[in-house]
Amino acid sequence: MNSTRTQSGFTLIELMISVAIVAILAAIALPAYNSYITKSNLKSAEADLVALSLNLENYYQKQLVYPVSTASGVTQIQCVLLGSPSPCTSPTSGWQPSQASNFSYSISATATTYTVTATGTGASVSGCTLTLDQGNNRSLASCSPYSSWL
Repeated sequence: MNSTRTQSGFTLIELMISVAIVAILAAIALPAYNSYITKSNLKSAEADLVALSLNLENYYQKQLVYPVSTASGVTQIQCVLLGSPSPCTSPTSGWQPSQASNFSYSISATATTYTVTATGTGASVSGCTLTLDQGNNRSLASCSPYSSWL
């Protein structure tokens, strides 16, 4: 009786080639994915600033002045928009940012002007600063490779 054993499985070379192919694909896909995430975060922050600006314009239409205040943080901004007194800690309604985990927001306003700012705090947008004012002037700073609103 002649019994031969057939071997099945992969050789070490085949496995190493497979791992190398996966590594090459990951090296190509990861930067593209990170760029997509950064761009997505910036677009959301831009939308948040536009929504905040619309809230300020709505306030202006009702009061004929912008809320004279400098505020940072979502709660304080909401208080300003609602015209709440200074010790406001939990507003019942108002502007709610979608990117609160990746950006910190602030308002600087006089009776006739305002500037709203989003400063990146998340990993992919750290240091990015987006601004919007009452004249719809928009700027983006310190956010390579982007140099203007998307």
